[in-house]
This record gives sequence, structure tokens and C-alpha cells, in this order.
Amino acid sequence: MLQSSESSFGVKSTSPASNPNSYNPVKTVTAPVEQATIGRSLVIKGELSGSESLYIDGRIEGKISLPENRLTIGRNGSVQANITAREVVVMGKVMGNIECSDRVDIRSEGQVTGDVSTVRISVEDGAVLKGGIQVRSGEHKQQSQTQPHQTQAHAKQPEPPKPTAETPKSLPATAGA
Repeated sequence: MLQSSESSFGVKSTSPASNPNSYNPVKTVTAPVEQATIGRSLVIKGELSGSESLYIDGRIEGKISLPENRLTIGRNGSVQANITAREVVVMGKVMGNIECSDRVDIRSEGQVTGDVSTVRISVEDGAVLKGGIQVRSGEHKQQSQTQPHQTQAHAKQPEPPKPTAETPKSLPATAGA
């Protein structure tokens, strides 16, 4: 039967471009955003931690730790917790401190009651923010990441005392010249 239906339309299945009404999906280059969701009717009490982005539209009480990911509190979301994340977007209500390694974005419907510590912050008109704000420089973050590498490099090289012993010999020669 497939052959008869193809012959009645006069279109081969190997040439989708000849039919303007055919569905030809466009392939995207970017990876799809993987994000877990906590729905409106869910209530969670306790510690929440993970290694993927999270969208909260329900109610959370306790502690949230997503140090390498994005946390989004939806319009219906209500969070009573201290938050640690790379990026936080608030469209609902947050009661608790926010520690963010990249950016905090409080949208016009959002309400935050608590201290915020971040590198970048955005507060839209109409948003409510009650608490302290500490904006850290991005350089501090980069220095703290490079210092452990430098410390490891010094630990691997036990030979630096030898060049320093040779250095005093050359110093009087340059000082006398």
C-alpha cells in the first residue's frame, strides 16, 4: 500500500525538499538545557543538593546547594532556605541568604529577604530586596583559583634552595661592577 500512496502523490520519500509542506526539523548547535523541576504542588523540607540546574515552582524549606549550576525560583515558588549556587534567578519569594559565585537576577515579581553575596547582581524595577548586598570582584575569584595551582607547583619543586645559594655569589660580582 505504501507504493500506491507514494505513486498517487508522485513524491519519493527520499526528496523531502520537493514538498514545501513537509516537516524538516532544524538541527541546533547548542546542547539542550537540562533542568530539573519542582512543581507547584510539591513541598520539600530539608537539604537539596545536586549537579544540574533546578527550577522551583513549589515550596522549599531548608538548604539548597547547587554550586556549579543555575537555580530559578518561578513565579509560584517560595523558598525559605540559604542558597548556594553559581547563578540564581528569582521570580518568586526567597527568605534566606544567597551565596552566588556568578550572578543574582531578581526579576520584577521577585522578593528576596536576606543577605546576598555575589559577583554580579541585577534587580529589576518592582522587585523587592530586604537585606545586605556584598558584591565581590571577579578578580578575587580568579586569584583564588590560581593560588592552589601555584602552591602545588612550589610543592613539586624542592630545588629552589640551590639557585638561591648560587644567587649570593653573583650578587657581589654585580654590585662590584
